[in-house]
Amino acid sequence: MSTTVPPTAGTAATVRLAAVRTAALSADEVLTAVGHPAAGGTAVFVGTVRDHDAGRGVSALSYSAHPLAETRIREIAERLAAEVPDILAVAALHRVGDLVVGDAAIAVAVATAHRAPAFDACRELVERIKHQVPIWKHQTYTDGDRDWVNCTH
Repeated sequence: MSTTVPPTAGTAATVRLAAVRTAALSADEVLTAVGHPAAGGTAVFVGTVRDHDAGRGVSALSYSAHPLAETRIREIAERLAAEVPDILAVAALHRVGDLVVGDAAIAVAVATAHRAPAFDACRELVERIKHQVPIWKHQTYTDGDRDWVNCTH
């Protein structure tokens, strides 16, 4: 009799989804991707385009990415999974192209056995993607001005 054992924390199968897309993102997709029978806590974060920034009205954002951005997201997720032994599964998506207020720009999920490490790892994953992945944000303000925002890489 053979049984299938789910991947354990820290294995290559831990990163279930890592992508950069032009299509709309779904919280359900990242949540489903990290499903794991040993998970007792799953944290999901969806970052959306808001209607303001630094006291100014915002009407839209346009994200562009380096061709290696998707590879970089996967590397970050793999590294985090290796560093945090509680992680059972990880999924991360970032959108590029033109987005309007309310659109999801990033969706990530992390599954662990308990809630605290899920919350901590989810936050850390978002921060690393934001600061280490070559994705650039061009913001359009309601007054018609445009500006590159947080372009540090």
